[in-house]
Order: sequence, then structure tokens, then C-alpha cells
Amino acid sequence: MPGSEYWERDGYILRPARPGDAEGYYVQCFSPLDPEVARYTDCKSEFTREEVVGAFLRFTADPDRRFYLLLDPEGRIVGENVINEIDWDLKKANYRVAIFSPTARGRGLGTWMAEQACVVAFERLGLHRLELDVYSFNPRARRVYEKAGFRREGILRDSIRDGEGYADDILMAILEEEWRAARL
Repeated sequence: MPGSEYWERDGYILRPARPGDAEGYYVQCFSPLDPEVARYTDCKSEFTREEVVGAFLRFTADPDRRFYLLLDPEGRIVGENVINEIDWDLKKANYRVAIFSPTARGRGLGTWMAEQACVVAFERLGLHRLELDVYSFNPRARRVYEKAGFRREGILRDSIRDGEGYADDILMAILEEEWRAARL
């Protein structure tokens, strides 16, 4: 919906996270955390309730973060869409997205969420640049970001561990003028 902080697509809702969502976020997304999400985000596979709820409450209070939740048609939290590390002087921020529930993947929601993040970044926050990194073993996420207009800027070769070997960290970004030009 233009001008609001609420979007709907095919029964899925994307809206700002609220402190009251903390317990549901833990139970529905981290208890347990999907192994694929842990691998693609390079985080540990298990978190305590206190870790997740505490971080969630810090995130919702952070003025340099825009934290949105993806809810499925039944109202369960199945993903997150995050603009963080906002640098107001340089007018740039980091972006990340996660779809925790396997049943919500493969529906185009990741691209849709990335597009909404660009709306927030460039129209509402007045940023100039939105950047991210994605691992070389996650081609699905790379395609999502490319469809949303992000461009590859560089590669940190063999910078992370993946199982027994190393993998690349691919740096991507979209600039405000690129996003605006693509919308014409």
C-alpha cells in the first residue's frame, strides 16, 4: 500500500515488527531454526529464548534499523525483512532478508520483500545506497537480489567456511537512481 508500512501479497503480510511479536518470533522462527536458514545466514543453529527475544526487543527499538515481519495467511511469522546499519550521513544502509519457513519459499516473496525494502530505503528514508552480501552457495538469494535491481560489486574470495571448504562472499548494492530508473 503506497504511503503505509503494511503490504499484502497473495495473503502474506509484510509489516513492521512490534515488541509484542518477540515471543512468536522465537517460537515460530527459531524453535527450531531451519538448517538452511542457519547455513545461508552463517549463524549458529540453536538459540535460547532469551537470546532471540532480547535481540528482537533491541532491534525493534533501534533507530538505525527498519525491521519488518512476513506473516503467512494464517498469521504465523515466516520471514523478516531488515534494513539495518543505517548511516544517515552517507545515506546508506545494509539489507538482509530471511524466509524462515520452507513452505513460504519459492513463491516470489523474497523478491517482493526486497522491492518493498527499496521503497522504504529510497522513498521513505531518503537513502542513496542499499547494500548486502550473499554467499556463493546461495544462488536462489542472488537471483532474488538481481531481480530486485541489486548489482554485484565485488567478491570476497574464500572468506567464509561452508562445511569442509571455503566459499565466496558476494557484495551487491542498488543505488537510488538505479532503482528509480528501473521503476519507469
